[in-house]
Amino acid sequence: MSRTLRPAERTRSFTESVIREMTRVARETDAVNLAQGFPDFPAPEGMKEAAVRAIRGDINQYAVTWGAPSLRKALAHWYRDRYDMDVHPDENVTITCGATEAMASVFLGLLDPGDEVVVLEPFYENYAPDALLAGARARFLSLDPPDYRLHPDRLEALLTPGTRALVLNTPNNPTGRVFTDDEMAGVARIAREHDLVVVTDEIYECILYEGRHRPMATLPGMADRTITISGASKTFSVTGWRLGGIVAPTSITGAIRKVHDFLTVGAPAPLQEAWAWAIRELDQEYYDTLATRYRARRDLLVQGLQDAGFRCRAPQGAYYILADFSELSDEDDTAFSHRLAREAGVAPVPGSSFFDNDGGASLVRFAFCKQMSTLEDAVERLGRFRTAGGD
Repeated sequence: MSRTLRPAERTRSFTESVIREMTRVARETDAVNLAQGFPDFPAPEGMKEAAVRAIRGDINQYAVTWGAPSLRKALAHWYRDRYDMDVHPDENVTITCGATEAMASVFLGLLDPGDEVVVLEPFYENYAPDALLAGARARFLSLDPPDYRLHPDRLEALLTPGTRALVLNTPNNPTGRVFTDDEMAGVARIAREHDLVVVTDEIYECILYEGRHRPMATLPGMADRTITISGASKTFSVTGWRLGGIVAPTSITGAIRKVHDFLTVGAPAPLQEAWAWAIRELDQEYYDTLATRYRARRDLLVQGLQDAGFRCRAPQGAYYILADFSELSDEDDTAFSHRLAREAGVAPVPGSSFFDNDGGASLVRFAFCKQMSTLEDAVERLGRFRTAGGD
């Protein structure tokens, strides 16, 4: 190979997404895909019709780089009405190609080479690579199973003079934790005392079963040191639309927008209009029904996993279950995940993909954002796997 035609060093320390890899494994083995978190049921009809109207109305060219005005205004109203946040649509809101691009844009706009960012472990797999792409270093704060509680004293002990930011994901992927008011207040205190920025991933904000979702930006003294990320994907079952949103203090919004502009220019214009429609037109009944239906799916899969020999707890939010399979097999998580897809016909995600080093070796993650019939099929397959001697 040519000396000039070689991968950049920054790519050597992270791999291809394990989640997307397991989707391919599910297809190859004809397994029920409980690995990747996309619904197998339709988005709201009205939202789809709004997208069609926008396309037919010739809203098919570039939107304003940082987001269509209608959507930024709708999101500003959403945060004001739902959380009493003071958000200006022109100064604080940026629309991105999904929450994934939002996180990358925030890291690149906020962090300098050598900065450190604290990531809670287990974590969504993109956070550490995003830090590396920005030239920063991720430091990991392990949350102890099975409660995965956030201990502020442990967080404070992890900080160094180079710590610039903390990533907080609640409701959490993959644990399903919804951090309590006390945990949130502890993080806020540390952020204020140590001059840290808190970058929040709130993509599952409307999928709650216990507790409440309280944005970090609403805590005392945190509005000017919190960058809030969310999106349309999970709330409206449109993961393929790639629509994310950032709410940031005015002082950092300009830098984030510059990065976003050069990364993607902008998110799909007609789909932005459809998201704006959904925010304006769907009432509280929609969100209540969303959570109620997900609760039923959660309960079905938790019981099915426990009956099949997995150890797991019902998540408080989001739509994932992190399950321990050590009573079924002494294999590592990758080998077990592939065998479960091949022999049981159910594909999970290996737990180690949510940990930095050796964690997660006896864990797998299942997504329950599926039709009840899909989950019933998966539960039946898992039961047959155990009956057949899956271990």
